[in-house]
Amino acid sequence: MRTVKRNILLTPGPATTTDCVKFAQVVPDICPREKEFGRLMEHIAEELTRLVAEPEHYATVMFGGSGTAAVESILSSVVGKDAVIIINNGAYGKRMCEIANVYGLNFYEFTSSPQTPIDCEELETFIKKFHSKISYLAVVHHETTTGLLNDIESIGETCRRYQIDLIVDAISSFAAIPIRTKEMNISYLAASSNKNLQGLPGISFVIANKRRLESLGEQKPKNYYLNLYAQYKYFSETRQMRFTPPVQTFYALQQAIVELKQEGIEGRYARYVKSWEGLISGIQRLGLKHIVPVEHHSKLVTSIVEPKCDGYDFHVMHDYFYERGFTIYPGKLEELPTFRIANIGDITCKDIEEFLEVLGKYLWSIDFLVKEG
Repeated sequence: MRTVKRNILLTPGPATTTDCVKFAQVVPDICPREKEFGRLMEHIAEELTRLVAEPEHYATVMFGGSGTAAVESILSSVVGKDAVIIINNGAYGKRMCEIANVYGLNFYEFTSSPQTPIDCEELETFIKKFHSKISYLAVVHHETTTGLLNDIESIGETCRRYQIDLIVDAISSFAAIPIRTKEMNISYLAASSNKNLQGLPGISFVIANKRRLESLGEQKPKNYYLNLYAQYKYFSETRQMRFTPPVQTFYALQQAIVELKQEGIEGRYARYVKSWEGLISGIQRLGLKHIVPVEHHSKLVTSIVEPKCDGYDFHVMHDYFYERGFTIYPGKLEELPTFRIANIGDITCKDIEEFLEVLGKYLWSIDFLVKEG
């Protein structure tokens, strides 16, 4: 098989993919309204559901779009007159608040540090202080602002006690960190094709409790393209999406799912963890520090404090790496200058070792290691 030039994307997604996933897109042109393509999408939807839930009770609703499309679909389609609490402990929790604000939702913002775990006792106190009905709570599972992994199991238990539907943005945790929707009391979960699934960008999806989905039919629609109930109902009846899907991207996703099943979610996460351990050891050796404590770290994305050095400039460092086949990401913390390194996708410990070697050369070039030593 031909090979494609391999770039190492050390970013939170899109991630580096296998050649098999890339070449899976090269298929004969097909109209997405054909039954053959409908069967493909139905198979993919069921496979995605099985990764976190039982298809008898949960369904996957797919959209053309990034992961944010899935999150926006949930918030704009599900939340009615009752209030939703949104946990903001990073850039992606903040994004949910921005979406809620655009749609004029009745939401309350629970703020927490992006570097430390959510205090569930404080969250419960926050829930109890409102007289109006709190029907929903939204949280990001893996906050890639810092690499913090939020404890959705404990949050789900809190929601169970107060009969609150839990909405989870699992975009950067899905297919790496095990999730069980029923046991964790998750009503709606958002994810996408291009992170730990190791597919290509362009497909987002919502995995939701079927009873909750059916009940949405009683509400007056507040959106159109991203209407969760309309998309669910239409696909259930026709095995087609309401609007033109990213056809070739679905073939790539089908191959990505095959590769995930071969590796297994636990095996994939173990590979990621091994790469992360090499990354952490290496940056410490080079005199750099990461933010989130190990016990609360996702081990998928690491926020690293920028070196204090007159010669340092993130954009120059980015270009230095890019010229050598590595892509890195800037930080998202306003109060602390950081850059982020992800170890997801089709990368290995050897890739991380090579990255660290380049990082060491860059730090030497700006005299950081000399000054620190």
